[in-house]
Amino acid sequence: MPCPVQHGSDKTVVLDPYVLDLRAERETLHAAGPLTRVEFPGGVTAWAVTHHEAARALLTDSRLVKDVAHWDDYQSGRIPEGWPLLSTIPPTPTNLLGTDGAEHRRLRLLTAKAFSARTVERLRPRIHELTSQLLDAMEPGADRPLDLKAEFAFQLPMNVIGELYGVDRGEFGYLRDMYVKFFSSVTGPEEFMEVYTALERYYDDMIAAKRAEPGEDLTTELLNAGENGDALTDLEVRGTLQVTVAAGHETTVNLLCGAVRALLAHPDQFALVKEGKVSWDAVVEETLRFDPPTSNMIFRFATEDVGVGDATIAKGEALVVSYGAISRDRAEHGEDPGPDTFDLTRAQGRHISFGYGPHVCPGAALARMEGRIALPMLFERFPDLELAVPDAELANHPSIIVNSLKELPVLLRP
Repeated sequence: MPCPVQHGSDKTVVLDPYVLDLRAERETLHAAGPLTRVEFPGGVTAWAVTHHEAARALLTDSRLVKDVAHWDDYQSGRIPEGWPLLSTIPPTPTNLLGTDGAEHRRLRLLTAKAFSARTVERLRPRIHELTSQLLDAMEPGADRPLDLKAEFAFQLPMNVIGELYGVDRGEFGYLRDMYVKFFSSVTGPEEFMEVYTALERYYDDMIAAKRAEPGEDLTTELLNAGENGDALTDLEVRGTLQVTVAAGHETTVNLLCGAVRALLAHPDQFALVKEGKVSWDAVVEETLRFDPPTSNMIFRFATEDVGVGDATIAKGEALVVSYGAISRDRAEHGEDPGPDTFDLTRAQGRHISFGYGPHVCPGAALARMEGRIALPMLFERFPDLELAVPDAELANHPSIIVNSLKELPVLLRP
């Protein structure tokens, strides 16, 4: 399917499920903003916010909520049966992504320990250790093409989040394959429901196992959390695991791949890092802005009419936050160099690629730390690392939600 496409008098942007030209789609969405209609696979439509200032305002607007009960298209049956993206907006909210107000604060408080500043800092030595082990494991294949995503960028965050929550290391590959299908925009409805059901069963079994044999992990702590009737139900624990294990690795995988790709594609900028003129912090932050790990976050629903410029999100309509388009906002990030340029010395603007407002990503500090540790260690071990294929041949995983490469083939020692 060609991408991007606009049609109709309302200039609806048709999102490409195959993500054949992500850069062009981001620019089209941004140019159509700050608020534009978008069409998802299956003919489902929504509003997308595509400008920085408008996104900050809408992400803190209490008239936009997570509860699918406020979505007219869903309540009236206009959403196709088995539509895969419904998995992110369950009819009975049981996690941070699906709740607002007091309920959201309750769940966030009870799940915040994993991502507190103290916990994240305590993980620093372990992240160093895991990174070193992964680099050692790649040494035997250093003279031939290797998929850096599979062997390094996936392994590190999956090990970190897996150890935090007590996920069996032998299940990492299974979860990776399940989440590839889960986030795909081209997985068929029947297969998707099989994946969704399998993941629910996996986490139900994990909860049962932790109840039978508690461990020193955060899943056990979730099961024991709360008092005075404020404890998490098993459904809430499952919902929390579904979100944190998925987001806890996927965002960092995409950050690591995006940073390596950007540095190799911009040797002048990489030279500034090698010469010590810019920090690895700058690499992480500019990668998050230039190539956000999440392309589009769905959904929020209007409880009353919400005006944005000349457009209005009518009561009962859905809103998607297009982080990819927002990253191209010249009003925020400047014209020289423009936001489509990877510039480690950029002084203007701040990205919101981890979200903004009450639903800002709780794992942002952990993802940043993993990037700040893993990237310099990778290039210190393999300073001549290069792509094994031309950059133009790198393909995206077919997902409207996550910005994820299918693979990142490299030569560690050309």
